[in-house]
Amino acid sequence: MAFHRNTLIELLEGVCKFEDEVYPKNKELFHSLAYDQSPPILFITCADSRISPSMITQTEPGELFLIRNVGNIVPAYGNMVGGVSSAIEYAVGVLKVRNIIICGHSNCGAMHALLDLNHSKLDSLPTVRQWLRNAEAAKAQFSELKAEDAGPEEVRSLTEANVLLQLTHLKTHPAVAGALARNELSIEGWYYDIKKGKVSVIDDLTGKSRPAREELEILRERKKS
Repeated sequence: MAFHRNTLIELLEGVCKFEDEVYPKNKELFHSLAYDQSPPILFITCADSRISPSMITQTEPGELFLIRNVGNIVPAYGNMVGGVSSAIEYAVGVLKVRNIIICGHSNCGAMHALLDLNHSKLDSLPTVRQWLRNAEAAKAQFSELKAEDAGPEEVRSLTEANVLLQLTHLKTHPAVAGALARNELSIEGWYYDIKKGKVSVIDDLTGKSRPAREELEILRERKKS
């Protein structure tokens, strides 16, 4: 794929276009966001450049509070106090988000690496290796799977297992556990297929996934009753 913005010059040209064309058309929106934010959704996803949360969800600035990292990982509370934990605490405790989404994706490099954390290619990436240990329990479900034998479907299964694992970790965070107990928060896992442009929702009880459209109909029917 040929990218349009490969240099700082081209990137800054994009900034100028934003200032001259995009901002004027959305001036009221940006004025409303100038001094406060109240996003209803915390969206946790991979740092992969191919993932555009606002494009996938068709949301505007101010609607998604974002956490992005390698492998859309949420360390269990207390294991790694840092950016992810503090952002979750702030989103739930201060911003009072009503929904949290953890979204994995197809062809995830982190999941490929997770298949063999002892590979020599990770010797020069010790921080990445240590970070991915927060997803090892997902890999344990596929203990017989070798990295060289993993095709797209196997990687998808691992990715979905990782999303479910991170949802479990998410529930260990006190702010999340409290909000869930008070029915002030809902959490959900997604899988995004880049090539097909499709999102599936992963049921954290059954481990099965279903198309986003099907999930939408279920939620609409539930709202009616």
